[in-house]
Amino acid sequence: MASVPSLASTLQQQLADALTAALPDAGAADPLLRRSDRADFQANGILALAKKLKGNPRELAAQVTAALPAGGLIKDIEVSGPGFLNITLTDRAIVETLAARAADGEGRLGVPLKAAAGTTVIDYAQPNVAKEMHVGHLRSAVIGDAVVRILEFTGENVVRRHHIGDWGTQFGMLIQYLIEHPGALKHEGGASDGEAAMSTLNRVYKESRVLFDSDEEFKARSRDRVVALQAGDPETLELWHRFVDESKIYFHSVFDKLDMVIDDPDIVGESGYNDMLEETCRILEETGVAVRSEGALCVFFDDVKGPDGNKVPLIVKKTNGGYGYAATDLSAIRNRVQDLKADTLLYVVDARQSLHFKMVFETARRAGWLNEDVQAVQLAFGTVLGKDGKPFKTREGETVRLEDLLDEAVARATAVVRDKADKVGLSEEEIVENGRYVGIGAVKYADLSTSAVRDYKFDLDQMVALHGDTSVYLQYAYARIQSILRKAGDAVPAAHPELELAPAERALGLHLDQFGEVLAEVGAGYEPHKLAAYLYQLASHLTTFYDQCQVLSPDNAPEVVENRLFLVELTARTLHQGMALLGIRTPERL
Repeated sequence: MASVPSLASTLQQQLADALTAALPDAGAADPLLRRSDRADFQANGILALAKKLKGNPRELAAQVTAALPAGGLIKDIEVSGPGFLNITLTDRAIVETLAARAADGEGRLGVPLKAAAGTTVIDYAQPNVAKEMHVGHLRSAVIGDAVVRILEFTGENVVRRHHIGDWGTQFGMLIQYLIEHPGALKHEGGASDGEAAMSTLNRVYKESRVLFDSDEEFKARSRDRVVALQAGDPETLELWHRFVDESKIYFHSVFDKLDMVIDDPDIVGESGYNDMLEETCRILEETGVAVRSEGALCVFFDDVKGPDGNKVPLIVKKTNGGYGYAATDLSAIRNRVQDLKADTLLYVVDARQSLHFKMVFETARRAGWLNEDVQAVQLAFGTVLGKDGKPFKTREGETVRLEDLLDEAVARATAVVRDKADKVGLSEEEIVENGRYVGIGAVKYADLSTSAVRDYKFDLDQMVALHGDTSVYLQYAYARIQSILRKAGDAVPAAHPELELAPAERALGLHLDQFGEVLAEVGAGYEPHKLAAYLYQLASHLTTFYDQCQVLSPDNAPEVVENRLFLVELTARTLHQGMALLGIRTPERL
């Protein structure tokens, strides 16, 4: 693979070498390079170095400037203020670096794979069996899917895990009802789609709940059925599987709407760790990590206290012998570290569960399952709010069904696409397809363009707006470039390093070159919102470029047309790749 160093990294290395050459006593010195509005870059490291060496910073700056290689990368360097270096690059270096990115035959735009790739197990998109997915399930799925894509692009080995809620006392009620009403899960007309599956599950849940609350004998039989399920009774397990399989039909239909691929082998729910629970508890008790307290097996922490000032424990095994969520989560950690050989465990989970995971991770550290070589991270996310700034609910005060929300987004987006369809000549099939891409893209981008830990307002009118920081704005930018490329006729994109660049061309080119550095930062910090911000800035640079630099003007020399086509084509490829890493499609015509 052709890895292309960024202009910033090349300049950083040249400055570091010049610092060492000019000041051998300085040791390894950081030039502290950053983008600047006074030049292309500014280096601020000489100030700290001068202080350390008790020298004059402007004199040191002059020595460093003299030690830099002439020509090639640097066009102009100015010593400013108390010793800042304002550095302008040559147009040739910008275009040649971009040409190397465009020539990367593997389609990575010259972005390198990270040097020390490891294995990350990411836990995300965790719906519950026999329950409808609601707006609260959106963020885990969307953020998790984007992080998976980004990590894999950087070269990390990623193992997906969907820790679905497929175990617990409610299944005793559901299974007992199915035993007494054998046809309850059958569908009219035979085959089931997602909507039919969820409708059936909802009906069974409501009917069994009514019976459970009103009939003491049914309640007793349901509780006995929980015991049979936990003991592995074959008939009970077979019926339990029917509920899980029916729910998967529904899950997959929702994930299809979200344009996400969820593979069955990656769905390892709470039940997947049942065989490990007893051993997990035994190890914790034998090593003294967990202790008996009022009959329950607990782990205590000095810094976790309740309102009364007493320590609040993590309950691993309940007084009645049942296992808590902690036993399952700790068993999952053992499996992911010991069997899947993970270096990093990443949990995309609601911020409201932060205390639980803090206690689980600390317990795993005390047990030795997490250590210097294996880290666990909760990628906590905030709440989806309505326009009123309160948790998103229906007018009746109920939680919003995820499918309803996605359908509404697609309907709004399709109307926006249809409004402009005549200008572009879209067929009805293209309108429907693009409406889906724009609607689902709008929902994902609104989520991903906000720092995960923050709450955000769900406002569909704003999400599908053609202007502002929306996915539609980025999708239109991409489609506009494709339109220009189609109109280019005989002119083909080609880099011309000999040309002088206009200010808008330079700004676009320098931003394009930052793509790899941004991805490295996004992958290291699990921060997709920084990629969204980069792509929005890229589209904004493109808009300025259009305004100031006509691409296909007959007044342009052929080489200017080719060079500008080269710039917009590379912009389109970068937009396409960046949006794909966020899980968002970029239609060719819009």
